[in-house]
Amino acid sequence: MDWVRSWKVTLLSLLEDIPLYLRPLIASISVDGTSATTMLIDGNSGEMLGRPLLYNESCADALPEVKSIAPENHTVCSGSSTLCKLVSWWNVNDSNKQSVLLLHQADWLLWLLHGKLGISDYNNALKVGYDPEIESYPAWLLSQPYSRALPSVTAPGTPIGPLKEDILLQYGFSKDCVVCTGTTDSIAAFLAGRATKPGKAVTSLGSTLAIKLLSTSRIEDARYGVYSHRLDDKWLVGGASNIGGAVLRQIFTDEQLEKLSEQIDPMVASPLDYYPLQTTGERFPVADPNMEPKLHPRPKSDVEYLHGILESIARIEAKAYNLLKDLGATPVEEVFTAGGGAKNEKWIKIRERVLGVPVSRALQTEAAYGAALLALQGWGKDTVASV
Repeated sequence: MDWVRSWKVTLLSLLEDIPLYLRPLIASISVDGTSATTMLIDGNSGEMLGRPLLYNESCADALPEVKSIAPENHTVCSGSSTLCKLVSWWNVNDSNKQSVLLLHQADWLLWLLHGKLGISDYNNALKVGYDPEIESYPAWLLSQPYSRALPSVTAPGTPIGPLKEDILLQYGFSKDCVVCTGTTDSIAAFLAGRATKPGKAVTSLGSTLAIKLLSTSRIEDARYGVYSHRLDDKWLVGGASNIGGAVLRQIFTDEQLEKLSEQIDPMVASPLDYYPLQTTGERFPVADPNMEPKLHPRPKSDVEYLHGILESIARIEAKAYNLLKDLGATPVEEVFTAGGGAKNEKWIKIRERVLGVPVSRALQTEAAYGAALLALQGWGKDTVASV
C-alpha cells in the first residue's frame, strides 16, 4: 500500500469535495491524524526517506535504547512510540542525516497546504517525548544526536500561515484562509464530543478503540500504554487499543453488522470471552507487542458471535477506565461515543451495562468536527468572540 500517495490523494479529494461557492468563505483549516504515525522527511527537498511507520507498528529494537535515556515508564517507553520509530530508523539508516526531519501524519498533510516544513503540535509530539507541561522537549531528549530531526512544536490550533499559492489557484480558496496546527484523531474526537468537565470521557470506536478522560491529574505509565495530553489547565488521560472496528470489518459486512446487531439483547451478558485484535500486539490497557488475537471458539450463531465480540470490547474498555482510576485519574462519570461504532445503539447499551455509567452518542461523532473547532480557534479569538 502506498500510504503517502493515498493520504495526499485523499486530502486533495476532500478539498475538491467542498462546494465551489463555499471555498472562498472558508477562513481556516486544520487536520487531525493518527497519533505516532511517523514520517521521516528530507528537510531540504521534502522527499520521504523511506516508508511511513504506522501508528500500530512496534520498533522493539529501539526500546532498550529509549528506556536507557527516558524516565521510567515514560510514554516513549513503548515500542510503538514515535521516539522508538525515530531511533530505530536512525540506527539502521546509513544515509546523510544532516537534513532529516520527523513529521507526524497530520503535520505532513498540513505541510502540503502551507508549505512550511518542520511544524507540529504538542498533542502529536507527545509520543516523541515533548513535554506539554513545560512546553519544551526535555533535556534528556535534546542531548541525543537525533534531536536535530525533531519538529518545532506549538499548541494545537495555532495559525501557521496562508495556503500555498498553487492550492489557492487550483481550488479557489480565499488568500486570507489560514492553516492551523492540528492534533491527533482521538483528541479531535474528544473536542468534537464537547466533554468539558472532569470525569467526562470520550471513547472513539473507529478502526481501533481510543479513550480520553478529562482529569485534574496528569497520568503517564508506559507499562499500560497510558499517557496524558494537555487540554488548557486540565489533562486528557487515556490510551489507544488495537481492538476495534477493523476486526469487525474483517468478519462482517456493514449490512451484516446492522442486521445482526438488531437481534442482540444488550441487557443479557454474553458468556463468550475474546480479545479481538486485528494482528499480534496490543498497546492499551496492556502494552504487549506479543499479545495474540483471541476470536475463538466461534459459535454457530453469527448473532452470538457478534454479541461476544461487542461485549468483549466493552469489557476491555471498562478495564481501561478502571485502570485510569487506579493510577490516580479522575474517575469516569459519563462516556460520550464517537467514531463509526457510535451508530450502533445496541453496542452503546451493552457498554452502558458493562461500564456502569451513562453512555451516549456524542452530538458530533466525527473527529473531523474537532479539527474544525481547532481551525475556528486558530481563526482568532477576537473574531470568534464577536460571532
